[in-house]
Amino acid sequence: MAATKPLDNLPDPRLRNEFCGLTLNSPIVLLSGCVGFGEEYTRVQGFSNRHVGAIVLKGTTLEPRLGNPPHRIAETPMGMLNAIGLQNPGVDAVVREILPSLDFSETRFIANVCGSTIEDYAEVTRRFDDSPIDAIEINISCPNIKEGGVEFGNDPAMSARVVEVCRQATTKPIITKLSPNQTDIAENARACIEAGTDGFAVINTIMGMAIDVSKRTPILGNGRGGLSGPAIKPIALLKVNQVYEVAKFHDVPIIGQGGIVSANDALEFLIAGASTVGVGTALFYEPLACQAINAGIADYLGEASLPELIGSLRDKA
Repeated sequence: MAATKPLDNLPDPRLRNEFCGLTLNSPIVLLSGCVGFGEEYTRVQGFSNRHVGAIVLKGTTLEPRLGNPPHRIAETPMGMLNAIGLQNPGVDAVVREILPSLDFSETRFIANVCGSTIEDYAEVTRRFDDSPIDAIEINISCPNIKEGGVEFGNDPAMSARVVEVCRQATTKPIITKLSPNQTDIAENARACIEAGTDGFAVINTIMGMAIDVSKRTPILGNGRGGLSGPAIKPIALLKVNQVYEVAKFHDVPIIGQGGIVSANDALEFLIAGASTVGVGTALFYEPLACQAINAGIADYLGEASLPELIGSLRDKA
């Protein structure tokens, strides 16, 4: 592991919070797939991992994956489509070669576990359990090859089964990343809580596509991809609030994510019930967005505390 550095240059102390038993410097979490394995933005002048509470590493599978054919990204009005295809070197390479290069004194690091079968999820989780990673996020939006490609996350029973086997494979906090592409996200949340999840990430990307009209073909090599960015924020806010109405009775915290680019966006998610907020697509055009978001949240708090803000949504008079 890299040499320990003093915890200087931290966000406002009022922004420190607890999430799944972990103390975070800030309510900001950098989302999986947007910062590689935690090193991509460290090369940007003025950026520091100390500005965020946690970083979710790139989605990791049991075996290495090359990912989808190009194009893998397409810009859309107020958003971005991506179809990377889980390109990664496999869990053994991540544990053996990447995790030792991360400075765990700067921030928390969360693994993102993906699989094509329930057995894959369990095995990748087990290998991360024997590592310095702080927590494990389960990406249940992956297609189950044994069930004809249906996504684990679109069936509450299947989602719960994935959480259950991962719970048996680790003592680390488990965060279940819920898909918006399902009938009843609150029911799915209930099932995952019963199966043993410690937290939620709400939401994953929304499926969409873009077409090249000159060729009359999809722009993305995979045909379709996940939509992220400001365009999905209203949907994400609603889903966070729906999950919060279930999770609050079990003290299960939520990473609220989907289109956050400003402090005001982050505040909306916190008020809706999120304990932390995920930032991803915004980093592609403003790498230093986190500092401004931290400052804006601190200014809004004034003399109040962060826990007072979480889930403070009021009914319309």
